[in-house]
Amino acid sequence: MGGAPLEVVGIGNAIVDVLARVDDAFLEHAGLVKGSMTLVDAGQAARIYALLPPAVEISGGSAGNTIAGVASLGGRAAYIGKVKADQLGAVFRHDMLATGARFITPAAQEGPATARSMILVTPDAQRTMVTFLGACVTLGPDDLDREAIAGAAITYMEGYLFDPPMAQRAFYEAADHAHANGRQVALTLSDSFCVHRHGTAFRDLIDNHVDILFANESELLALTLESDFDHAVAALKGKVSVAACTRSEKGSVVLMGDATVAVPAHRVEKVVDTTGAGDLYAAGFLLGLARDLPAADCATLGGLCAAEVISHIGARPEANLKTLAIAELPHLAAALTLDQAPTPTS
Repeated sequence: MGGAPLEVVGIGNAIVDVLARVDDAFLEHAGLVKGSMTLVDAGQAARIYALLPPAVEISGGSAGNTIAGVASLGGRAAYIGKVKADQLGAVFRHDMLATGARFITPAAQEGPATARSMILVTPDAQRTMVTFLGACVTLGPDDLDREAIAGAAITYMEGYLFDPPMAQRAFYEAADHAHANGRQVALTLSDSFCVHRHGTAFRDLIDNHVDILFANESELLALTLESDFDHAVAALKGKVSVAACTRSEKGSVVLMGDATVAVPAHRVEKVVDTTGAGDLYAAGFLLGLARDLPAADCATLGGLCAAEVISHIGARPEANLKTLAIAELPHLAAALTLDQAPTPTS
């Protein structure tokens, strides 16, 4: 990183993804609701894993995917997440460091195993997730990389991690530390079930500690308690400095200052697996923000990253996103080829 400031640090669940192609009958047999994310204990995870057809294991986790995307774009990034000192934990650490991101969170020596998420992809490219959080639930304030948070333009927090009380404390302390150092704080709502579980706490977090918000349509409706998208967007105005509201094939709507900008989705020839679409959209958008790009360009870069990840199995990019973006979005080439990141501003 050459002593230059970080651009994005992510805080989230350090998870190894287990990806398998299944049909609707499998979901029904396993008692799973299509398109949902279900938290399970170790026993339930073992039962469903035993039912799976041949699968692929890839390091994941929502904020981890975002940080991998930022690094692929050439951004200076860091990650905070808890693994155990076991085989999957070693895999996750190797994969994160291989992206070029900083990752120094110490591994747990005792307690639950490294988390894993079984991602079941049906022929229509929809994904159903069954997640065992394992060591993730032990992350707390003592695990924060405070140097990274103080030095990053944006600290990005994953709503999926908000369940455990210790993680909630870590969120608030990370936000306070970022703001004390003149940095910005971003939150992704992650899933509407997270919002339903923690609506009041999320609203407090957003009102008092968050500058940048990411939400898809269902998450936004759950947060604002509105019944349609336009009313939900209107209800969000003034709550945060920047809000990026994604709508799948309809693209995204960005609130930045007094402006509301609608940006179409990036073209993709074939949707293979929607896992990670929001994570990679956030990667492009956050890097754009860190480099002071206008709202439309941030959303366009996010859309390109999302399009790449949904074109293949897995929630992390297969292509080099910086090379891809320079080729497909030449008007952003100057911002993407900076030799040194700009100094972060509050």
